[in-house]
Amino acid sequence: MLHDIIAACAVFIIAVILRGGYWGIIILMAIESACIPLPSEIIMPFAGYLVSTGDFDLYMAATAGAIGCNVGSIFAYELGKRGGRAVVDRWGKYVLMSHSDLDRAEKFFSRWGDLTVLVCRLLPAIRSFIAFPAGVARMNLFRFHLYTFIGSWPWCFGLAWVGMKLGDQWRTDPRLGAVLHKLDFVVVGVILAGGIWFVWHRIKGHKKPA
Repeated sequence: MLHDIIAACAVFIIAVILRGGYWGIIILMAIESACIPLPSEIIMPFAGYLVSTGDFDLYMAATAGAIGCNVGSIFAYELGKRGGRAVVDRWGKYVLMSHSDLDRAEKFFSRWGDLTVLVCRLLPAIRSFIAFPAGVARMNLFRFHLYTFIGSWPWCFGLAWVGMKLGDQWRTDPRLGAVLHKLDFVVVGVILAGGIWFVWHRIKGHKKPA
């Protein structure tokens, strides 16, 4: 079953990127930054693989990924800005966000200010959700998009670079290809287990009496 999940995800991502080119990367990364669980840890390495085949340029792929992060963040930012805590009250159990999450984010913003967005864009998982508290904090829109892009670009570049290097080695060394194939299952298995734990923990937390 895990093999089927990996295959389906890979087929979808590569199909979108191959059909849309750099626009495909933008679309996929926008989905990820709109708080929808389509991990950049899969998107950008596949884009990097296509760099290794000569279909993409590494810097252009990273730039497309960062632009996608900005595009997708618009939705989450505006949701936080316009809805704020009321959104968490009404829809928190569906987006798995609690008031404690919002409290921590607001304290982070109070301490570090706008740099919170730049730093969090370099961190796994939290990078996909930071736009919402930025909207709640009504962060200056220009700085929000500037820091989102600056923080997202090295993240996208690094993942694409890894995909490019692995793509080069995969084709030139069959033994490494076999090892990497096995590691795929380990990595995706850890991601799935972490995701299941996260969802279960959030649902359990929302079921607790006020």
